[in-house]
Amino acid sequence: MRTKPTLPAPPAQIDEASGTVLLRTTRSAYALRVDRAAGSVLHLHWGAVLPQADAIALPLWSEHDDSFAGRWDGVEEYPVDGGARFGVPALEVRFADGSSPLEPTVRETALEADDHLVIRLRDRTRPLAWDLHYHVPADSDVLERWTEFHHTGTVADGDILLLRYASAHWPLPSRPAWRIGSVHGGWSREGHLHRSGLPVGETVLGSRRGHTGHHANPWATLDAHDASEEHGEVWTVALAASGSWRLTAQHTAAGRTGIVAGEGHEGIELRLAPGGSHRTARSLALYTDRGFGGASRAFHHHLRTHVLPHPREPRPVLYNSWEATSFAVDEDNQIALAQRAADLGAELFVLDDGWFRGRDDDRAGLGDWTPDPRRFPRGLRPLADEVHRLGMAFGLWVEPEMVNTDSDLYRRHPDWVLHLPDRTATELRNQLVLDFSRPEVTNWALTWLRELVAHHSVDFLKWDFNRSFSEAGVPGPAPDARRVHVAHARGVHHVLDHLRAEFPRLRVEACAGGGGRLDPATLARTDQAWTSDNTDAVDRLTIQHGFSQMYPAGVMSAWVTDSPNPLTGRAVPMPFRFHSAMAGVLGIGGDLTRWTEAELAEAGRLVEVYKDIRPVVQHGEQFRLLAPREGPLTAVQYLDASGERVVVLIWRPGTAFAPPHPPLRLRGLERESRYRDEETGREWSGATLTGFGLPLPDLSPGDCASALVRLRRVDGRERSA
Repeated sequence: MRTKPTLPAPPAQIDEASGTVLLRTTRSAYALRVDRAAGSVLHLHWGAVLPQADAIALPLWSEHDDSFAGRWDGVEEYPVDGGARFGVPALEVRFADGSSPLEPTVRETALEADDHLVIRLRDRTRPLAWDLHYHVPADSDVLERWTEFHHTGTVADGDILLLRYASAHWPLPSRPAWRIGSVHGGWSREGHLHRSGLPVGETVLGSRRGHTGHHANPWATLDAHDASEEHGEVWTVALAASGSWRLTAQHTAAGRTGIVAGEGHEGIELRLAPGGSHRTARSLALYTDRGFGGASRAFHHHLRTHVLPHPREPRPVLYNSWEATSFAVDEDNQIALAQRAADLGAELFVLDDGWFRGRDDDRAGLGDWTPDPRRFPRGLRPLADEVHRLGMAFGLWVEPEMVNTDSDLYRRHPDWVLHLPDRTATELRNQLVLDFSRPEVTNWALTWLRELVAHHSVDFLKWDFNRSFSEAGVPGPAPDARRVHVAHARGVHHVLDHLRAEFPRLRVEACAGGGGRLDPATLARTDQAWTSDNTDAVDRLTIQHGFSQMYPAGVMSAWVTDSPNPLTGRAVPMPFRFHSAMAGVLGIGGDLTRWTEAELAEAGRLVEVYKDIRPVVQHGEQFRLLAPREGPLTAVQYLDASGERVVVLIWRPGTAFAPPHPPLRLRGLERESRYRDEETGREWSGATLTGFGLPLPDLSPGDCASALVRLRRVDGRERSA
C-alpha cells in the first residue's frame, strides 16, 4: 500500500479555537495568539520551526501581577499607548479633544491569502481602527509586516493626529542577555559595523535628517552574545523607509526584549481626517541559526527575489567623468573620455555634474535642468549618440530634489523649498531642498525628467541627494507640518515609480552623497546604490563590509579612482584598487587622460577579469571570510548558485612582521567535489578547502597587496541544498 504524500503546511495557519496563529518561513516560525476577550494580540514564539500543535500549547509570558508593571509589556504584538502599558508604544495618538489613551478591541482575524494574515483592531469607543498585516513571502526566511490606520468617524469627531505609527513591534524570546549590532559613521565613512551589549532601557537608532542617513541605516541585529559569522541564532529587523526613521530596541528589567520599527521621529506627526487612512512602510525581519553571515545571505536572497526590479540582470561596468573633469565638462572632453572608457571595456558612460545651465560650481544652477549651450551647443544628443556608437549605454547625473537660490526655478518658485516663513533657510552645500511632498513639485520633476530621458536617449540616471533637511515644514498652519520628514521620501518614490513605468529600459542608481539614502524601499525602485563618496580602496573594505551585512554585492557600486586618492591622499597600486572595487559593481572614476599606456593596458585586463567573475560576485552567495581591521588580511568569498564557481578576494592593507597567515577556510563547498584553481591548475577537494583551507596565494611585498583566486568545480557534482 502506497503512503499518500504529506502536503507541506501553508505559510500561515489559524487555530480558531485557541486564537493561535502560526507563520512559517523556509527555516523559522513565528507564533502569536489573539485574545478577543482582552482585546490583545500576544506574542508566543519567534525562532526555530515548530509544529502548529505545539504552538497551540505554548504558554503566554507575562509580567508579575503588581500595580507597577504592565502585565503584557513586551509581549503584545502591537502595543498601544493606553491602559496599564508602560513600554514603548507602537501606536500613540492625539484625538480632537486632546486625549490620547487607546483601548483596543479585536474585530477580525483573517487570511487574505495563504501567505497574508490580517488582524483588524479598533478603539472601543473612539473613531480609530488599525489593521496589522503579516506577509510570508515565498522561498524566503523574511517576514514582512505593516500597519494601516483608518479614521472611522465623521467631521464632528475632528482630526486624529498619529504621534507614533510604527510598522511593527517585533518581540524577541527570553535570553540571559542581548547584543545589538548596527552600522554607524558619517559622510565618506559609512557602514562601520558595531556590536555591543543591549542595556536595560531603550536603545534608539534612527535619522532625523529626512533620509536614511550616512550615520546609521534602518536595520539592527540581535543575538545572545553567542553568535559568530557562521554559527548561532541571530534576529534581524529592518525598515523599508527612505525618510526619517526610528528603531527602538527595548530591554526591560523583567527580561523582555523587542524592537519597534517605524517611520518618522519624535514630533513627526501625521494627520488623519475623517475617512482618511495611512499605510506604514514595511518592516522586514528574519531569524536564522546560521550566524551573521547566514542572516546576511538570507536578506540578500530576499532582496533579489522580492524587492529588486531586475535582480538577475548583470550590472554594467561604468565609467563616470566626475574626477576627470569636475564641473568643467563639455562635449569634446566627454567624448574623449568616452573613447578611452570604451577602450577599457566600460559598458556604461555617465556624465556627472556640470552639464546644465549655470552650473560652473555648486553655487548655482540646480533646478534648471536643460543642457548648458556654452558646453553643449548641440545639446546632449550628440554625446549620447557617440557613447552609443562606442557600444556603451549613456548615463546622466541628476539631483531632482534640490535647488540653488541662484537658479531660475528658485526665482520663480521660492515657495517650493522646505522652509518656515519666519525662519532663516539654512543652505548646506549652497542648496535648499524642494518639497517633494507637494504634487506640484513632483509633477514638475516628472515633466523635465521625462523630457530629459526621451530627448537625450538617456539609459541610466545617477540620482543624487546632497544635503539633509532643515527648517522642514509645509505651508500653512498645519498641525502635522513636519510630516515632510516622511512624506517627501514617498514623493520621491512616486516620481521613480512613474518614471520607470514610462521608461522600462531606464536604470537608476541611488546616490545621496554616497550611502545617505539606502533601504529596501529605495532598492525596490533603483538598480544599484552608490556606496560612498570615499573611493579610497582601503577605506572601502570597511565600508563595503558594513554594506554587505544587509545588502547584496550586486547593488553595491564601487569605483577604481586615481592614486593618490583625491579624498585621503593614500597611494594604492592599481591591482588593489581594482580588487577592492571588484567586490561589488565595478566602476571606474579616474582621469583616464592622465593614466599611462601601461596603466590603461593593466586596467583593461582587470576589467576583462571582472567580467568573467561578474556573475559569481553580483548574483552568488557571499561569505565574509576575514573582516577588515581584525587582522592583517581581509577576505571575501563568492559562490555561484550552482556551486560550480568560486571567487575569493584577498587584501593586505598594511605590512607588519608576523608569522605566516594560516590558509583561508572556504565555505559552502561540496566536500566530495574537487575544485581547480583557474590560474595555477592546482586541484583541491572541497573537504580540504573548507577544513584545512585554501593556501594563500603569493602577495606582493609592501603595503596594499591583494589577490584574486578563481576556482571551478571539475567533477560535475550537483550542489546540495
